[in-house]
Amino acid sequence: MKVSDILRVKGNTLYTVSPDEPLSRAIDTMAEKDIGSLVVMDHGDLVGMLTFREVIQCIQVNKHTAGDITVRTAMDDHPLTCTLETELDEVRRMMLERHARYMPVMDKRMLMGVISLYDVAKAVVDSQNFENRMLKAYIRDWPAAEDQLPSAQL
Repeated sequence: MKVSDILRVKGNTLYTVSPDEPLSRAIDTMAEKDIGSLVVMDHGDLVGMLTFREVIQCIQVNKHTAGDITVRTAMDDHPLTCTLETELDEVRRMMLERHARYMPVMDKRMLMGVISLYDVAKAVVDSQNFENRMLKAYIRDWPAAEDQLPSAQL
């Protein structure tokens, strides 16, 4: 399974923010949209990722206030990225190694979407459920002649 399969099911709604926007506005957007991340774009280029983890760390360092902090101050400026062709197992490995919950999907310099650890887990569970159903159907439809040996061969 590839990242393109996840995005096809998930859809293509993207939320972005500028690095010079106030962090408080980004927090409002995340809360209003009920999302855990924003892709930070500057002049059409991916420059970072802002997740609830970076927000909480920044607010804690800034004496529990967003004040006039900009997104640039809080964002991860070296986010993990993947492509539409990246295999799901590779995405899982990368996300687990870096403790990343969100990953932008890029096609060269174009942002194609964002996948989350939830999206990856859901895809794995859905795939396993499908495989289980197919195996159970196969076993249930096992040909009778092969299922039972004649008594002479026992």
